Amino acid sequence: MSAKTLSTTIPAAKTPVAKTTDREAVAQRLLRSSLEHSYEPNLDIDWDAPLVDGAYGMSAHRVSLYGTELWDQLTEEQRITLSIHEVCSVARVGLWFEIILMQMLLRYAYDRDPRTQHIQYALTEIADECRHSVMFAKMTERYGVPDYKPRWLTQHLGRFCKTVVTGPAMFAGTLVAEEITDQLQREAMKDNTLQPLTRMVSKIHVTEEARHVRYAREELARIAHKGNLVQRTVGRWMTALMAHRIATNLIHPDVYRSVGLDPKQARKVARNNPHYQASLRWTARKLVPFLREQGMIGGPSEVLWRKAYLV
Repeated sequence: MSAKTLSTTIPAAKTPVAKTTDREAVAQRLLRSSLEHSYEPNLDIDWDAPLVDGAYGMSAHRVSLYGTELWDQLTEEQRITLSIHEVCSVARVGLWFEIILMQMLLRYAYDRDPRTQHIQYALTEIADECRHSVMFAKMTERYGVPDYKPRWLTQHLGRFCKTVVTGPAMFAGTLVAEEITDQLQREAMKDNTLQPLTRMVSKIHVTEEARHVRYAREELARIAHKGNLVQRTVGRWMTALMAHRIATNLIHPDVYRSVGLDPKQARKVARNNPHYQASLRWTARKLVPFLREQGMIGGPSEVLWRKAYLV
């Protein structure tokens, strides 16, 4: 690591369970941590290093078909290939949302006082996310897989969200994307069966995303209970929509072509796979209780969380 010196209705608002600290004090600590514990992926990853024969791209038990008859029919080589395509698909969704997040953070900072540590950290996070996006792109390129960008509807919903989402839904949606991938990567960075490239990308992302998660959690806890009934209802639905699109697009159906499977059939098997459904709930096991405390999950919009197998 390079050390840098430089129900059907929403109840009335309740006092947040999560304890918050001073906004400027938190931002100051996060800025200091950014100086001391940040990476430059172009330099800190050996992009020319050979890939390791027999190493998986993501943990085998997190592959969407794991535990199914289709998985049992695959050879070890096919399982490894599928794992590499799936980790790149997850990274591509991460990249997609990071581009959305950068635009939301720019809007957030646009009319706020840049002299504050809070906004200076927002700008620092944008710089982090830009490097992460390049890192995910380079990883996909290095693995030699197609560009598994989200499908048409999700792509255009992303355009909508980056333009209009604000307030609590902005920070809650950010946490959905960051914490789901964070759980997968915390596991991956310690898994010796994986490609060193996957493990290093995971380590970098986990280290820097920990600050982003802290920033978003603190701010959400401050503002989530301040809106009126209509604002809280809209915030819940927007958060649920983002959660649904992120979770259901983690694995692009075209990844199954890499091992000779029919994308439509394999996707159906994966979506109905109890093991994969449990994995999705596992990725959200810390996120969901926090968002419930902040009033961002509940009511009719929870149906989207259930359809995404996040609750």
